[in-house]
Amino acid sequence: MAETTQLQQLQAAAPQSAANPKPSKELYPMVNWKYDSFLWIMSLLEETFFREVHPRSAWRVPKHGPVLFVAAPHANQFVDALVLQRTLQKEAKRRVSLLIAQKSVSGFIGWASRQVGSVPVGRPQDSAKPGEGTVYLPNPVDDPTLVRGIGTNFTEFGEVGGIIFLPSAKGQTGESLDISEVIGPDEVRIKRPPKGKLAMSQLTGRDDVDDNGKLKNREDKKPKEGYEGIKYKIAPHVDQSKVFQAVFDRLGSGGCVGIFPEGGSHDRTELLPLKAGVALMALGTLAQNPDCGLKIVPVGMNYFHAHKFRSRAVVEFGAPLEISPDLVEMYRGGGRREAVGQVLDMVYEALSAVTVSVPDYDTLMVIQAARRLYNPTGKPLPLPVVVELNRRLALGYEKYKEDPRVKELKEAVTEYNKQLRYLNIRDHQVEMAKLSWFTIVATFLKRLGMLLALSAGVIPGLLLFAPVFIACKVISHKKAKEALAGSAVKVQGKDVIATWKLLVALALAPLCYNTYAFITLYMVHKHRYYGYVPEWLPLWAVYIACCGFFISLTFAALRFGEVGMDILKSLRPLALCINPASSYNIAKLRERRAELKAQVTDIINTIGPEMFPDFEHSRLLAPADSAARAAARKEAAGGVSPPISPNRASWDRRSSYGVSVNGSDSPPFQAPTRRGTTSSSRNIPYNESFSNIGQAQIFATRPATPANHSRASSSGGRPGSAGFPVAGFTALDSAEGFDQASQKIRAAMRERGEMRRRKSQARQFMMGDEGGTTSEEDGSDGVEFDDGRKGQ
Repeated sequence: MAETTQLQQLQAAAPQSAANPKPSKELYPMVNWKYDSFLWIMSLLEETFFREVHPRSAWRVPKHGPVLFVAAPHANQFVDALVLQRTLQKEAKRRVSLLIAQKSVSGFIGWASRQVGSVPVGRPQDSAKPGEGTVYLPNPVDDPTLVRGIGTNFTEFGEVGGIIFLPSAKGQTGESLDISEVIGPDEVRIKRPPKGKLAMSQLTGRDDVDDNGKLKNREDKKPKEGYEGIKYKIAPHVDQSKVFQAVFDRLGSGGCVGIFPEGGSHDRTELLPLKAGVALMALGTLAQNPDCGLKIVPVGMNYFHAHKFRSRAVVEFGAPLEISPDLVEMYRGGGRREAVGQVLDMVYEALSAVTVSVPDYDTLMVIQAARRLYNPTGKPLPLPVVVELNRRLALGYEKYKEDPRVKELKEAVTEYNKQLRYLNIRDHQVEMAKLSWFTIVATFLKRLGMLLALSAGVIPGLLLFAPVFIACKVISHKKAKEALAGSAVKVQGKDVIATWKLLVALALAPLCYNTYAFITLYMVHKHRYYGYVPEWLPLWAVYIACCGFFISLTFAALRFGEVGMDILKSLRPLALCINPASSYNIAKLRERRAELKAQVTDIINTIGPEMFPDFEHSRLLAPADSAARAAARKEAAGGVSPPISPNRASWDRRSSYGVSVNGSDSPPFQAPTRRGTTSSSRNIPYNESFSNIGQAQIFATRPATPANHSRASSSGGRPGSAGFPVAGFTALDSAEGFDQASQKIRAAMRERGEMRRRKSQARQFMMGDEGGTTSEEDGSDGVEFDDGRKGQ
């Protein structure tokens, strides 16, 4: 919908005015105990579906005041909402009301949305219907806003504020045309001329259209001769005043609102264009209450195989954004469109800094393969590092994709991926070729024995829960096909699969357990289960015991099956290495991998300094190189560790290879200890401060499934140091200084209890990374290859 129309609705929704000094009653209230109880129950589903949800930089979320969370990409439908709300509640202690599509507010989803105070939004595309006749532009050169129809009836079905939707084609999203005037049954005027090549071609039938949607032959001012227009959909005007009022109420009371600004879920590899609603809500809130202190926090929803069971995710929070008063004044005056555009650009850039966006799936596969090859540490990297490297490589590829070296490398990596698929193995499994034949045989037999032992705990629960597994797979893929057929932006419809798996499991799992329990109860009632159940045991106790037993059996099957699947995946490459006929192919592939690794490293080390000024200071290093660099620095400092100069502050909080995150100084990757860090990095939680990356031999900053994430200390300090650095105090030469110091001491004392709880985890982590590093998304799952690495 057009920004002007939304502004009018926004002004109409203002909860306070001179005539109405009291805030209006909240339309979609949030009840704290309902919110917390519902999320606690749903957390069981989240922790069952995902192997790990890793929050990153949650310390950036403001503790108080209104916050507008802007999350993207929207790749997992309703699961995105659950993950975001759970992460914010757990890591930042903030409750957030999310905007949800009006058409989804029914059944269980509608009930769930009310428990967490979600705000339903009526979207024009949800109410769009096929229009009568066809439409075209009679004079695309001199009057590109006049739309004429053939067999249409705009007087009856069109209205000011309505929208005409053009169809999608060739993988491109169709354009929407805002109606500003209904001239007659076969003519309407739209607010702006159509943009883009696809829309102009559809409305004129001409093929002489450039990429900007301009006609090349400006002398010909008519559509193609004989062209009869194109089919379309039309939607009525949607009143969003209640939505704006609910948002104003929540933000005005210091609450949080979350929005997925792409407008709908999708499974593309790049961000979709952002809708204007997020900018209108932020600007409108500040126009009404300039001193409210509204912050916009970008949130990157980074999934590894989002639709798959036991997958992983990284939820990354960017630096809070503030809208300048100049933009608010521009919005109040006559520059509303310009103000909205600038805010959208600002939000898009911030989201690009916390997400990985590439043009297509093939490019994503190449970037991920290059990231695996560029790993001098020789160790699995934690999930935040994986996401950061993917993002940096995507930025580098976008800038240098026309470079002949990059083109050659892309072709070589693509061919390497094809060979991996041909052998049905994964990249990390290629390294097994360097083990001795006897070591491979011993490892194979050991893992085969482990798999047989684990099967005893998996098969009973697998058989009992098989109906739910089958139903989840069948129904979710059916819904994905339906979603794909009804969407113009989806590629395969995978964004709805996880949601439907959870919904089906939520409905069928209790039914399955109760069915088995009642069958057992019947047999106990009839003949005391062939005499095995004593007469004194009541039936209600039998029912409770059965439910607990079947749930425990399923959970055991889940845990044992997770480890068993990891072991099962590792058997094929071991078998190939044992077989002389195929071991040669793997050995050759390993040699090819080594060549590609050297090629990738050389290109990154050549291009990196050109793109990132601090590349040499903070790039990934092998353990030997890292130790050599540390020794060189110590020698240059006269045998002692050199102090960190103030001008290094801009590097202290850098990312993987020397570029600031989110357009500002942001924490890159921390070694396991806090010794020797800078004063600026000590203000970051210990597991998110990475200023000493050059001295680190491994970049894993936490165990694979930590009990707590990214908030070890709100004020810094090494583990066990009570959380506050002395360097952070102000001068103690005034009453204000003493007051500030006292406040910090009291805050540190409150955190001491929590730090003691985490101290054992930190101590365990500092002892080493064996069995505790976080695996990557392409299959190196946890303990899967620990014994294989020991044999190297």
